[in-house]
Amino acid sequence: MPDNNITSHLNQNTPLASAINSWEMFLADQGRSPNTIKAFLSDVRLFLNFLPEKTTIGKITTKDINKFVHWMEKERDVPSSPKTLARRITSVKSMFRWLHQYGVLTIDPAEKVAARSAISPLPTVLTPQEYNEVLLVADRHRRAEKPDARYYALVYLLLSTGIKKSETLGILLEHLELGSPNGPQVFIKYPTPANRYKERKLILPEDWIPAFEEYSAQYAPTEKLFPWSPRRLEYLLEDISNEAGLTKHLSFDMCRWTCALNDYRAGEEPDKIRQKLGVSKIQWRELFIKLKKLSGSES
Repeated sequence: MPDNNITSHLNQNTPLASAINSWEMFLADQGRSPNTIKAFLSDVRLFLNFLPEKTTIGKITTKDINKFVHWMEKERDVPSSPKTLARRITSVKSMFRWLHQYGVLTIDPAEKVAARSAISPLPTVLTPQEYNEVLLVADRHRRAEKPDARYYALVYLLLSTGIKKSETLGILLEHLELGSPNGPQVFIKYPTPANRYKERKLILPEDWIPAFEEYSAQYAPTEKLFPWSPRRLEYLLEDISNEAGLTKHLSFDMCRWTCALNDYRAGEEPDKIRQKLGVSKIQWRELFIKLKKLSGSES
């Protein structure tokens, strides 16, 4: 169980209102934005007002949470929109998952509450031709008169692993295991205990290593794999996009979805794709629906 002073005074007899106050401190401690915290608190306080006064967290059941969901959807004076409903359910589930993960509750009453999703538009991906053109452009930078392997090392890593921008920025050189008996790997790590379930080891392509070695010789990174700001890395992707003549805006998210789609079309097991992306089974439901639609298969 992770050690967390914020939860040390909480137990099953703690009123929900007090637990919400502690959760607010936890969210702030995790560096969540003020707007995110405000939305989360608004959602769980709506749940608080739905329950009998001074309800303790140990008395709350899955049935109580499902009644709250039904009320928001069907009985409230102003029913929640699908998007708002999905967010409010997620907020409640997140708070109870936190209470469970930190040992305050032995059972998570929200775990079996079905998440809702307002399916957002399908993401934009690279076609096979665009994928090849992106790598060709990046490779040209490697072989230019003044060679720069950053472009290739970055975009090929993204297209091969499907990692997010924040995960890319968090990679340290010590997270690379290029001499592993199972082939080159990168360890995606998270600094906070609440996100440890997202940690994973991902296989790297063998032909990524020469580009990495060229990049290392050119820029001599000492700690972080890419010691630049998020915006600087986005500029590198924009350069590739412009030089490849794409009408799309090449981004971290586009590379992530392109990687997932390529794996799916190659016959990779869906759960292995889920694990590779580092998403929960609940999050995967919506992602997999989108992936099937992107592939042109509804089966």
